[in-house]
Amino acid sequence: MTSILRTLLAGTAVALMAGGAQAETLRLLTWGSYAPDELVQKFEEEYPDIDVEVTFSNNEEMIAKLRATGGTGFDLAQPSHDRIYAAQLEYNIYKPLDLSKIDVDKMTPNLVEGVKANTTIDGEVYSVPHQWGTSGIMANVKEAPDAKGWGDLCSETYKGRTSMRLRRTILLGMGFAMGKNPFELYADPEAYQAMLDEVTDKLIACKDIIKTYWTGGDDLSALMLSGEVVLSETWDSTAYKIYSENKDIVFIPPETGALAWIDTFTIPRGGQADDAAYKWINFVLRPENVTIMSASTGAIAAVPNGIQLLPDDKRAAVEAAFDQADLDNLKFFANIPPGLEDMEGIALERIKAASN
Repeated sequence: MTSILRTLLAGTAVALMAGGAQAETLRLLTWGSYAPDELVQKFEEEYPDIDVEVTFSNNEEMIAKLRATGGTGFDLAQPSHDRIYAAQLEYNIYKPLDLSKIDVDKMTPNLVEGVKANTTIDGEVYSVPHQWGTSGIMANVKEAPDAKGWGDLCSETYKGRTSMRLRRTILLGMGFAMGKNPFELYADPEAYQAMLDEVTDKLIACKDIIKTYWTGGDDLSALMLSGEVVLSETWDSTAYKIYSENKDIVFIPPETGALAWIDTFTIPRGGQADDAAYKWINFVLRPENVTIMSASTGAIAAVPNGIQLLPDDKRAAVEAAFDQADLDNLKFFANIPPGLEDMEGIALERIKAASN
């Protein structure tokens, strides 16, 4: 009996030790390429008590997922800086950050202050910056040497050889091209709707010009590298990746200003691994890890020397695309007021449904 009891107690002790050693899970909701395998493996080796579980998404899906679950199911999310304020006010899906646990002093000060200004509610800060970049146009300069802005996507000169993505970015970009400032119209729904109507009509007429609509960076890369498309709306990071394969394909900041975004770190309201989330944030701020991350994303880290920490090919692409005047002309996305995206969604559906 004593032997049996000892065996049972020993088994119980082993089970308890195993349970105590069970790894915590950091559930990361982020963009494709924002959690490269190399970096995840490196993090898990440094923190063997944490497993990283990655779900790739985009702004709309992140908000939808967190709204559906009341902010549960994930421990760290990465929405863009303009998608947080209204979503938090409407759905209460995030929790305030404890900035004392984040190496904020290692981030670019103006980006930190910009994100804080966009994501502070009742004195609480909900986000800090991670990576930033722009949206504009990409051209094969041998085939489209005179392309300067959003409007060129609908030029007869390039009929059947242009592309764009039917998301809100093209609505905003074309609005700027048509002499509007969409961000200044956010506070006036009637004026914003009037602009959307004009842009919608323009993009419906443009369907005769467009070769095809891309949905992801891989689609767009294939179109440009094959020569099927010579001019497209794009994220700058996609253009930077292509530049390493074909130096004739470059990102062009539109003459009205490239649209600038900042992807953030934001903790969902129902997150259960805050400490692990803060460790991940600080981990990816280290210079050697910034380079690994930016090699994957193609975007620029929100650290003071982010451009210098890019891999050589992507740094060359950035330098080929931007001069100081272009950087001074950036148009940072403004906070989206509640209900505005519904208006934009209707406009996009009208464009999709229209025949060319």
